[in-house]
Amino acid sequence: MKLKFKIQDFQTQAVQAVVDCFQGQGNQQSRFTLDPGNRDIGLLKFTKWQLPGFKNPDVFLTPDEVLENIVKVQTREGLCLSKELEGQFNLTVEMETGTGKTYVYIKTMFELFEKYGWGKYIVVVPSIAIREGVRKSFEMTEKHFMDLYGRKARYFIYNSKDLSKIDQFAGDSGINVMIINTQAFNARGKDARRIYMELDEFQSREPIDVIARTRPILIIDEPQSVEGKKTKEALKLFKPLFFLRYSATHREEYNKVFRLDALDAYNKKLVKKINVKGITVKGSTATDSYLYLEGIDLSKKHAPLARVELEVKSKSGVRRVLRKLSTNDNLYDLSGGLEQYKGYIVSQVNGQTNTVEFANGVILEAGDVQGDENEATLRRIQIRETIKSHLKKEKELFPRGIKVLSLFFIDEVAGYRKYDKDGNVAPGDYALMFQEEYQARIDEILDQAEGGDPYAEYLRRIEPEKTHNGYFSIDKKGRLTNPRLGRRETDSQDETAYDLIMKNKERLLSFAEPTRFIFSHSALKEGWDNPNVFQICTLKHSESTIKKRQEVGRGLRLCVNQDGDRIDGSVHGVDVHQTNVLSVIASESYESFVRELQKEIASTLSDRPVKADKEFFLGNVISNERQEEIKIDERMANKIYQTFVRNNYVDEEDRLTQDYFQAVEQDALALPDELKPYQDSVKELVSRIYDEKAAKWAENERELNVELKLNNRNFSRQEFQKLWKKINVKSAYTVSFESDELIQKSIAALNTRLSVSDLSVVIRDGELKEIKSKSELESGRSFTLKESQSKNVYGNVSSGVRYDLVGKIMETTRLTRKTILGILSGMNEDRFALFQKNPEDFIIKAGRIINEEKASVIIERITYNPTDKIFETDIFTQNTMKGKLGVNAFEVERHIYDHVITDSGIESEFVRKLDASKAEVTVYAKLPRGFFIPTPVGDYNPDWAIVFKEEAVKHVYFIAETKGSMNSLELRRIEEAKIHCARKHFEQISNSTVQYGVIDSYEKLLDVVR
Repeated sequence: MKLKFKIQDFQTQAVQAVVDCFQGQGNQQSRFTLDPGNRDIGLLKFTKWQLPGFKNPDVFLTPDEVLENIVKVQTREGLCLSKELEGQFNLTVEMETGTGKTYVYIKTMFELFEKYGWGKYIVVVPSIAIREGVRKSFEMTEKHFMDLYGRKARYFIYNSKDLSKIDQFAGDSGINVMIINTQAFNARGKDARRIYMELDEFQSREPIDVIARTRPILIIDEPQSVEGKKTKEALKLFKPLFFLRYSATHREEYNKVFRLDALDAYNKKLVKKINVKGITVKGSTATDSYLYLEGIDLSKKHAPLARVELEVKSKSGVRRVLRKLSTNDNLYDLSGGLEQYKGYIVSQVNGQTNTVEFANGVILEAGDVQGDENEATLRRIQIRETIKSHLKKEKELFPRGIKVLSLFFIDEVAGYRKYDKDGNVAPGDYALMFQEEYQARIDEILDQAEGGDPYAEYLRRIEPEKTHNGYFSIDKKGRLTNPRLGRRETDSQDETAYDLIMKNKERLLSFAEPTRFIFSHSALKEGWDNPNVFQICTLKHSESTIKKRQEVGRGLRLCVNQDGDRIDGSVHGVDVHQTNVLSVIASESYESFVRELQKEIASTLSDRPVKADKEFFLGNVISNERQEEIKIDERMANKIYQTFVRNNYVDEEDRLTQDYFQAVEQDALALPDELKPYQDSVKELVSRIYDEKAAKWAENERELNVELKLNNRNFSRQEFQKLWKKINVKSAYTVSFESDELIQKSIAALNTRLSVSDLSVVIRDGELKEIKSKSELESGRSFTLKESQSKNVYGNVSSGVRYDLVGKIMETTRLTRKTILGILSGMNEDRFALFQKNPEDFIIKAGRIINEEKASVIIERITYNPTDKIFETDIFTQNTMKGKLGVNAFEVERHIYDHVITDSGIESEFVRKLDASKAEVTVYAKLPRGFFIPTPVGDYNPDWAIVFKEEAVKHVYFIAETKGSMNSLELRRIEEAKIHCARKHFEQISNSTVQYGVIDSYEKLLDVVR
């Protein structure tokens, strides 16, 4: 299995942010003489044997010009503006863990080489784990970048025992990357590293001198762990051209040019959603009355049941068992007469509060443990809960080809593996607990499995002792040991586990590899992650120095299937945060864990604005759907702010209120009339504000006690099955239009709407040569902006920035060269001349406008046709949504499930009235994500399928989309396009017997169907 990589907008944006900081630099190649030192060849000794070396061209822009570029980027990205070059040419990129920062800086290397000729890079990392992760990323992305750029990067890990690679690094004219960890160069004095020594095997040269002459660009991976005082001084010896610093948690920030923090990543569904299973130790009225409330079971078939572990007396002694308790159950009787349970009679099981009450006044909440504060008991509960969560997730995802992994963090290696005085190995306490609990859970599943169940067969094939493994350091005797800060870990590790966990990510993700549970010490706190870690269990003391954010970071990356495809928003019929959920089984209460996690995340959001006052809006650039931009001046800023005040969107301190978030949810945000076309851009702008009350970093998994179960009586009803047969047909769309129509519409749009921003670049002692005329477009040759640099201390260097205008717009629009030539040739001369003003902005904005016109033509000319494929009913049985009773989950009568889980307040109100409408409604379904309609602007998943009673309405079969606003001006164009396509789809597949409509209330729905 090979992981696949796709071009993602946010990663492209991060790359472009760095590239644009050097706008106007030009592209050239710089050489130097690579002195090979003294070489013995036979009986002759040669000195000064000259070889060509290649270095990064110097930055010819002045510091003021670079600063001007940086400020432009920061303005575009909504960041604090640099007043000076903090740490000259030192750029900071913030990217949340799991969003692909390594991919981003590798792609940045290719772009900087393509545009400016910079090909020498050193990636500096703080640990072996990160170093191996970086090396693996280069390996996995090699083909991807070869396909994109037609070249490969040469990369290697610095090894003082193999210095020949340094000569190769210096002597090659392409992209060359050295990966080095700080221990290789930051020690001085008697412990000086070989990198500073004149070495015989390196022809009496110092490795650092040869490296420094290449003027490398230093990429600092996780600078908060790299840049101690001593390391900062050592880094200067590399004589870097400039620094690029990448992390999710920067301690120091210099000229930040891109931010994708925890808030952005979560809101954009670029990382997993986090659920927490906490454990709370409670005192008890009777010290020996051990009880653990695992959770509450809810069903329409019976009253709520409490899953409680208690002690039970048997002939073989006292053991702990799990029982399902209901009202009036007596624990004294169930325990076989154990005295400590006298008075423990269940008085109430409450699914809404997730509690069980006893007649003696004791109340337990899900996750509470009482009567045994023994640490072994708590760790066993954590291990059991992890295994249960793992197996439940695994059963859900196995049919979709997604392997599930779980990660245990432990205090000491002895918990996993022990050694006697003779060095014989024995499993530690945690390993023994794991094996016992795993076997018990597996036995339960296999006993209940039906014959031929593929998942059961998968479990049977895996030997329990082979399903777990560990990654730790090893001492000189080959024994697992706890890693120490700064210790070199690689020379004596358990090679099998090390290679599997640290190097062979694809193998670990394969079903053919039995390892599914990984135990580790803090060695994996950063630098290692795996997209398919779905459970993280912290078997640690609370005083551990590993931060909550570091822990969850190991499992935030979106998962992949066996084909190497990432399960993100581009996958058909998928809710990203329904599939991608990371369960943290904590060693403390949910409240305690989340409070600390929120505190850690909030500390990284300190540069975000917190108020929506007039100053916040002033000076920002917003755009409408046609990408027409305006800058918010003082008048506009004041109008927006006053609108927010009048609608109670801000409180007395100008912080956002619940009314604002509700208006956004309902698509009913009030804005001044002149700014309504810019509504989406304003919402995007306001989303930069950090509101601690609104941010919810993790949910309490124990409160999500409603799982959808099919109401077979409703699902099997003839009325619903008749509707289902009308709508389960899959369709395919075709678009037929003339290229001339698109060409003429695009020309008109470009001539009226295209504008580009000013590009201010000072070119010293040079000239901007005139671009080739529009009449020469048919030649198909590249356009070139040329500049010359002569009178400078670096010597004569000529450069040229090449722009393949036609080719670039072809990439953006996916139209033929002939069509693009037709569009550009038809533009007015004054509009086409804007290319000279700002070539890159011209390419970006022209591409957007042409794409908008293409979408418009496609929607107008689209036709849907039924195929011979249908949606199977398993999309209903595979619906694994979870909800909280009374909050977003409601018990219902006419739905095809026993509950409805809603996404918004609008849906909650709608479904209450829908379900109560006995006179009109027969049966209905909230359609799962697996039911979707393909459209040219992305898949579309309708909300509701409803069967009305014939005598009550005109339209019996109805597909409804619930929207907070019915004003077409307030519906985004992309939503309008999907709605248009949905109407065409249902008309075609049902011969117009199924009505489709967009409504904002149940009353509006009744008006339509009547």
